[in-house]
Amino acid sequence: MPDLSAMLETVFVIHLATTLMMSSLIWVIQLVHYPSFHFVDRARFPEFARFHASRISLIVVPLMLIELTSSIVLFFSQNFRYPLLATLNLLLLLAIWVITLLISSRLHGKLQKGYSEPTVRRLISTNWLRTCLWSLRAIVMVYVLLNYGGV
Repeated sequence: MPDLSAMLETVFVIHLATTLMMSSLIWVIQLVHYPSFHFVDRARFPEFARFHASRISLIVVPLMLIELTSSIVLFFSQNFRYPLLATLNLLLLLAIWVITLLISSRLHGKLQKGYSEPTVRRLISTNWLRTCLWSLRAIVMVYVLLNYGGV
């Protein structure tokens, strides 16, 4: 019989790691990468935007899927001792997914057709929501680790 406590602890560690990775990555994107869009050669911008979308997806999509899956496992686990924090964590993550799908992805799609200063500015301004939410999630998960030793 598998040790459910050990499995849940592994899920927590995986979740914490992916949350910290995404939180760190979103800060780099927010402060460095997205603002650099203004400096890309306009004639090559569509090619750049397609390159960005395909390459960043190789990093972001697996991490986001692992993060979502592990968050759902923690939320539904009756053995996780902090149901309120698991609920908060999942709700924040779902908000990130909604913003990503409804706002960020659409803006990236527009940019693949060509540079638009207002679109880049909107991408940067709306990405602050994801940056703050991922940071808050990282704080919540580190809080659980430091105050409760994880699971």
